[in-house]
Amino acid sequence: MRGSVRVLPLAALVAALVAGCSVTPPPSTPEEDDDRDYGPAVAPDLSHVKEPEPRDEARSRYGNPASYQVFGQTYYVMDDVVEFEQEGLASWYGKKFHGRRTSSGEPYDMYAMTAAHKELPIPIFVEVTRVDNGKTIVVRVNDRGPFAEGRIIDLSYAAAQRLDMVDEGTAPVRIRTLSRPYDPESGPRQASAPAPTPALDEQLSQNAGARPAASTRMPGDVESDAWYLQAAAFSERTNADAFKTRLSAMELAPVTIHTDDNGPARYRVRMGPLESREDVNRLSEQLRERGLGERHLVIAP
Repeated sequence: MRGSVRVLPLAALVAALVAGCSVTPPPSTPEEDDDRDYGPAVAPDLSHVKEPEPRDEARSRYGNPASYQVFGQTYYVMDDVVEFEQEGLASWYGKKFHGRRTSSGEPYDMYAMTAAHKELPIPIFVEVTRVDNGKTIVVRVNDRGPFAEGRIIDLSYAAAQRLDMVDEGTAPVRIRTLSRPYDPESGPRQASAPAPTPALDEQLSQNAGARPAASTRMPGDVESDAWYLQAAAFSERTNADAFKTRLSAMELAPVTIHTDDNGPARYRVRMGPLESREDVNRLSEQLRERGLGERHLVIAP
């Protein structure tokens, strides 16, 4: 048998994700007692399968609760994401789940270029690069998982074949988001959206020695010239509170929520104050290692 291990049958997980409640594993069937997944007996030629074209899509009605639990572990679905990057192990799932419902409600097709992620909003398009051979693909994330420890993304059989990782089962990868799911009630974002925030090193260079105007300070800011890292932004206060609790438990830096009435993402979760460039880089790396979303440098008096 080849492939990755799935901790929980997808059909059982979907209903729990919709409700956003704890997941209690159902009694297993003889088929499910064997955790091993597998591909077709004879590997088909999938060279004709096209990679999806990245585009912003409306958030799925299903599979996007604020948080959910699997075997006692709580996962928080990101409210929004910009240029998210993450490194870790990829696994794959295949014939055992072919045709079953994914977390988004769509049937799983092992021969399509799709994937599962624990916290990214779905659907979303992601670039996946296998770091040890340089091969890169684009997949559409429409499912939740993998829940095996140490893995960051579960690829379809076709996607895994494209990265030459079917026989190995897992491979080191770097993932990068290529789209931003939008609220179906608000509609697609305008093409004239602001340009992405520069990388942290570029921001640090641009802001070296700079002092912002006093009006940039928001309620709750610490009264000192300092750098902050904005770890996430949410449109709902409850999501921001949950993310703040999660960050605070890591004890990396003080965490505060800043309210901004300009734009849909009103509640900004920031970490700081940070006194030096070294502190900013250190905290950014710690967040990156934990796969925690976008990070923007903020200077506040």
